[in-house]
Amino acid sequence: MLKQARRHRWKHMRRWPAWTGLFLSLLVPIGLVLSVSAQSPSTSSDSSDESWIEEINKIFVPSEQCKQCHDRHYEEWKGMREQTPDLKTFGRVDGALLHGMAFTSPVFKTVLGLWLQTNPTPEERTRCLSCHAPSVTVFPQYTDLIIDQIMGDPKQVKVEGIGCSSCHLIDGIQSHPYNHPTYKLNPGPTMFGPYADPVENLVHPSQEAEVYRGAHYCASCHFSKVKDVLRADIPGEILKGTVCQDCHMERSTGSSTSQRGALTRPIGRHWFQGIVIPGIMLSNRNLQAEWFPRVDVEAASKNGAVEGTVFVRNGVLPHMFPGGDPVLKQFFVTVTIKDARGHVLGEMTQRFGRSFEELLRGPIPKPLVTGGTTRRIPFTVSIPRGSTAHIVEAILSYALIPEPSPELQDRYLSTLPTDKDREKANSIIKDYTAQRLLTFRSLTL
Repeated sequence: MLKQARRHRWKHMRRWPAWTGLFLSLLVPIGLVLSVSAQSPSTSSDSSDESWIEEINKIFVPSEQCKQCHDRHYEEWKGMREQTPDLKTFGRVDGALLHGMAFTSPVFKTVLGLWLQTNPTPEERTRCLSCHAPSVTVFPQYTDLIIDQIMGDPKQVKVEGIGCSSCHLIDGIQSHPYNHPTYKLNPGPTMFGPYADPVENLVHPSQEAEVYRGAHYCASCHFSKVKDVLRADIPGEILKGTVCQDCHMERSTGSSTSQRGALTRPIGRHWFQGIVIPGIMLSNRNLQAEWFPRVDVEAASKNGAVEGTVFVRNGVLPHMFPGGDPVLKQFFVTVTIKDARGHVLGEMTQRFGRSFEELLRGPIPKPLVTGGTTRRIPFTVSIPRGSTAHIVEAILSYALIPEPSPELQDRYLSTLPTDKDREKANSIIKDYTAQRLLTFRSLTL
């Protein structure tokens, strides 16, 4: 009778109406292709036919339904509980990027809209959404329908991006031709997690999966985050025995369900706080000492120019800093030559990152600032004849997204329906392409 009740409850649960999807953290398209069994391509081109949404929700149960038993984790994921001062310090949405912010994020919509103007192939569009909407790995035939909803009225998005089901249907990882691991989904009623003794319930079967205890679970999408993501014997430790979840899913004691008398044990918070603004780090000496990237300079004057090398070093943190996006981030190394009075004699800037036109076309490049590594950047800066170089300044800065070409930006803005929409998109582009200082170094010749 227990099994019959469970089947009846699960069947009834999946008939509940779908809930409007929430919007994603970072925030930005991430390129993965996932090998999971796809459903038969019975899609309809009629956008008024929403049977495809019901088909997705039968596998990826909307998080609103999970809330009835897991209200604490639901509220953390949605951002209802942890709106703490450090999340609001700079008044920017990227100071509080939560996985629950899936498709209605204006930042994600703007970035996706710009990238769509580069005419990506169907496979590239599915790969882009595979981290923002894991459901496309099971239903790739609905990728364009999901994109249509994202690019339309955000209030009308009826499928979820990253929700409870999309994370807890993962039962392992698999190797990938783009040189990073990717998650392996197991579509079905079973929800996977880290507990060896999941509590019996009448809603869904539960099962332990070892992948939830390692860094590779997170590295499936944040694949710039570990030193060697293809080595199963290297879990991407920050300190011995420490993985992503220890910092980004702060530990507490309690119950993962709201059921009275439920088992109390260590649980992880589901708001996944990170840092994309270096200013937040200023109050934490350990972050500054161990994680913050540093630059050093070697240079000499030679034949009317200054030649040398900028060394970009990251601390022991085994992942790129700042922010969780491994695809869009742009880094800039600027070398400025000055005379003894501080007058600028010459300057050069090197950019490290992909343009919108290059995104997901070929392998993902190695990020400039990654954990435990040193990057050497040679430079030659010409100076006026008769002048004497006295000071070399090297600045490391970053931007959260690539700067679109004027033509690309105009094409995207022309697709927006109102001047208010265009003004908002322009503001996001300006804000997120702005260079922000990470660190600098000066050298006297």
